[in-house]
Amino acid sequence: MTPAGHRARAARPGRAASLAIAALAAVSFAIACGRAERPAGGPDRFTDAAMLAEGARFLDDAAFRRAAVEESFTNPENTYARLRLTSYALGTKGWDLLPEWSPRSEVLTRAAADAIAAGAPLEAAPAPIWDGARPTTMAGWIALGREVFFRYPLRAEVYVAWSLGRPDDAARFGVRAADDGTYPGVVAFVDPRGARQIGMTCAMCHADVVAGRAVVGQARRSFDYGALRLAYHAATGTSAPPDLARRMRTWGPGRADVTEDDDEDPVAIPDLWGLREQTFLTQAGTIVHAGPAALAIRQETQLLTSNHQIVRPPRALAFALATFLYSLKPPPAAPAADPVAAQRGEALFAAHCASCHSNGAWGGDLVRADAVGTDRALADGAARGTGRYRPAALIRVAGAAPYFHDGSVAALDDVLSPARLDPSFRGGSLGPGPVRGHRYGTDLAAAERAAIVAYLRTL
Repeated sequence: MTPAGHRARAARPGRAASLAIAALAAVSFAIACGRAERPAGGPDRFTDAAMLAEGARFLDDAAFRRAAVEESFTNPENTYARLRLTSYALGTKGWDLLPEWSPRSEVLTRAAADAIAAGAPLEAAPAPIWDGARPTTMAGWIALGREVFFRYPLRAEVYVAWSLGRPDDAARFGVRAADDGTYPGVVAFVDPRGARQIGMTCAMCHADVVAGRAVVGQARRSFDYGALRLAYHAATGTSAPPDLARRMRTWGPGRADVTEDDDEDPVAIPDLWGLREQTFLTQAGTIVHAGPAALAIRQETQLLTSNHQIVRPPRALAFALATFLYSLKPPPAAPAADPVAAQRGEALFAAHCASCHSNGAWGGDLVRADAVGTDRALADGAARGTGRYRPAALIRVAGAAPYFHDGSVAALDDVLSPARLDPSFRGGSLGPGPVRGHRYGTDLAAAERAAIVAYLRTL
């Protein structure tokens, strides 16, 4: 890979001095952090014209898809990479031979859920997600991608279906209806065998329901998939494998272990804002984000593997989903409660944080796990491990608790606090005891830490 520039966000008023400080700090800090080299690509690949052109190649050029997947992995030896390298874009074998599935699906409504809970069958045939015609404009692709985000089933979900008959329990587990009467992330669909099913989509984890409406792109941190599954087994008298049940009890709201191995490495559900800025995808930087094809392949293979590798989605739907994710915008940032402190915090952030949190989403390039010092299970895992972590994007970080890749820090103030490193610490979201690692900023004076936090709350 060759280094390439990343998308730089426009300079904000008063940032000239702080950017100069960051530039001076960057060289030495990059060495200290063990930062990974940025992938080829750059901002020009994310203009509308460039994305449409790359989308056409992704859809129509098998050799391009194969080259793209071969360039997509930070560590080609982990399970995630090996499965795709031995199965994707091979033409005469592997996943290319799977039947294409464009499902008939509709977002479930509260009325439909109540009817199902009362014993009514799923009789209606939902409308197809896609009519087979490729969009010709970026707006058209984004609109189709929204349909995929809300309506393409990841799989049939007996646990979610069970919860719908118990609305209070469903809400406790994060399965909530919006004020318009829909359950974002829950669909009624016709599966590849022709059976009616209840399933969940991307929106279950990445569209939170706040004040009665779906905030698309915001992690649903109330979604407690492990507790939901355990409640289902307890209520129905069915058993879960003891080791799996034990592990699910440790997940908690907003966390799940979705990796393709037996390692114990649950991760916090991330927000999806600022993806164009990210040079690597996933918390461990598993995927090299050299351009839109990398994200489209990520979506295509996720939909395929989550549906047990028996069908594959139309590639047009995978590319549409990628364009929709790129289009997501966060809610407006909160104004600074203390503008003077926030301004000081901006300069301190530039001096102490911006070398790693360096791109337009306040994320950055990969850092060695031993330099970060947090729990290494995900970074070293057999499934997606790279030996590194990607600095978290900080867009709307004030509302993104819990923090770190594993959700181990409950409050933003604690991220920089040296108190969380002490054995007597009791504020961790995963239980009492120290939350180690990410010592950056913990050695600053209390007033400096408070100023940085004041600035972070404005992002």
